[in-house]
Order: sequence, then C-alpha cells, then structure tokens
Amino acid sequence: MADRAQFREGEIVAERLSKRFGPAVAVVDVSFSVARGEVVGFLGPNGAGKSTTLRILTGVFPPSSGRASVAGHDVVTDALAARRSLGYLPENAALYGEMPVGSYLRFVAEMKDLPARGVPAAVARAMADAGVERVSQRLIGTLSKGYRQRVGIAQALLGDPPVLLLDEPTSGLDPEQVTEIRALIRGLGAERTVILSTHILSEVESICSRVIIMHRGRVLAVDAPARLEERLRPYREVVVETVGPVAQTLSTLGAIEHVVATDLLDQPREGVAVIVVRTEHGSDVRQAIARALADAGIGLRELRPLSMTLEEIFLTLVGETSASAGERDAAQDGVNPARAGAAR
Repeated sequence: MADRAQFREGEIVAERLSKRFGPAVAVVDVSFSVARGEVVGFLGPNGAGKSTTLRILTGVFPPSSGRASVAGHDVVTDALAARRSLGYLPENAALYGEMPVGSYLRFVAEMKDLPARGVPAAVARAMADAGVERVSQRLIGTLSKGYRQRVGIAQALLGDPPVLLLDEPTSGLDPEQVTEIRALIRGLGAERTVILSTHILSEVESICSRVIIMHRGRVLAVDAPARLEERLRPYREVVVETVGPVAQTLSTLGAIEHVVATDLLDQPREGVAVIVVRTEHGSDVRQAIARALADAGIGLRELRPLSMTLEEIFLTLVGETSASAGERDAAQDGVNPARAGAAR
C-alpha cells in the first residue's frame, strides 16, 4: 500500500518507464513526478524520447515496462479515467481545415463524450481560454499558424482537464505568435498542471519552474534550473568591474567572508579591472562587496551575478552523459578510453 500511495503522489507520475519498438529502445527507465499547479519543461533535442513519453502518458502507447498515472489514474489499468483527466496537444495536431473553428470544437467535445447539454458552454469556455472566440466562424484552414495552435490548445482544454500535455506548442511560429502562445500557457498553468515539451531552451526559462532534461531516451535531471546550477558548478560567481589599484582590489575582495577565490579576467586598462569573485553556494556577498570597495576607496562600476544559462546546464549534462557512455562502450569493446580519445 505504501508503494501505491507513493506512486499516486502528484498529478503526473512516471515510474521507471521504458518503451521498445522491436530492437529499438526509445525510452529507458524514465521516472519523474509533477505536482498540481506546476508548469514543467520537458527538455531535450529531437529524438530524446520526449514525445514517446508523452504518448505513454496519454495512452497512445503502452509502456514496455514501468507504470504511470495521471491525476491518480493508472494509464494502463484505468486508461479511460486517465484520458479524461488530461488534455493533449500533439506536435502535429489533427485539425480539419475545412471545418469552422466552432464546429470543429463541438465535434471534438462529442468525441470526448462530454454531456450533450454542457457542450455549448464547454466549447465557449475553451474558446475563451485559448483566445479564439473572434475566429469561431472561420475555416481552420484559413487561419494563421498561431491561431491554428490556439485551436489545438482549445481542443485540449475541452472538458476542463486538470492536466495539460503540450508537445512543441510554438514549433513553426513567428516571434509574435511565440510570445502570444507562451503568455497563454503561463495563464493556463495558473489553474492546471502542465508539461511543456520543447527543444527551445528560452521557452522553458520563460515559462517553467522546473525542467525534466532528457537525452537518448533517459532522464538526466529533474529540478529547478538554479538547483541544477548548484549541482554542476561548485561555486556562485559574481562579476565585479572596479576602478583602482588592482592588487589592493584583489586583496580587499579576497578578505570578504564566504569569498573562496578571485580571478582577474584580463589586463586592467586605465585602472579599470574586471574580476570574477567566487563564493560559497547559499551566500550572496554583493552588498558586502560594495561596502568593502567603498570603505577601501575603490570605485565600483558594475556588479552582477554570473549564472549558468539553461543551455549551458543542458550541454554540461549531455556532455557528462556522452562521456560516460563513451567510456562504457570502450570498456565493453576492450579499448582504453584515453587511447581511443587520443586516436580520434
């Protein structure tokens, strides 16, 4: 019973999911959970296994092993209840271009087996939430790509599901449309649990509170970007631009509590120096830096934190995984990894 209770924690739970298509393995031992009200980014390059994992959650594919739940319903043994609890926007949504928006959404509502009496209100609510009311009478095929994506989101919202799975929702959109769809997703995330699958890192940074990073069918990390940075970088870093004697500046900065190192980035010009100050995680020394420099009579021109971007975090994790995989493959082939690297 304890194991089952743990399995049901969160609106979306995946536990050791794997999926094989004959000899090909698409997803390997994938585990994560998403709490109610979270917007979580599903991040990885094309072919990482993101879409396959989402299709397992939606019931399109059964897992080869492992299990998953949506809103407490097992996606295999309680598939119908799980499907009723989620709205899904696939990467290439099946929209019927010859149908008006309103008619298409009424058709989808009937396909979802919504109560007939409630269909008009459900369609009106979905159109309002997705921002397609003013094009309700237009043929879907005449709409811009941005509005077609909105229609796809509207069909996912029909039935007011507590969980939304959005697969590459801004793919192929122009910058203005991307901004609009991202704002729409932020609004939807205020009331629902959302997984946003994408390979666009800036999209995750602007919308999501946590990321699930996948590569080659495996989950590399599940966490907030700031905590991933702490894991990958042993120190916090602050860039300081100063005017004054360099030796005195370095000595002053090095004496501040929690500072572990200082690095001069380049040769100072006209008394201006750019210095990276490394500090312990959990300590913010920016005020102490400003105070110490002022007390020493050293001018402060700039003070800013230096953080890893999500792209740097992703590339670091992928690089670590690729290096480990290369060492495993070399060991299996009886090759010394160091010599193999030298040979390349």
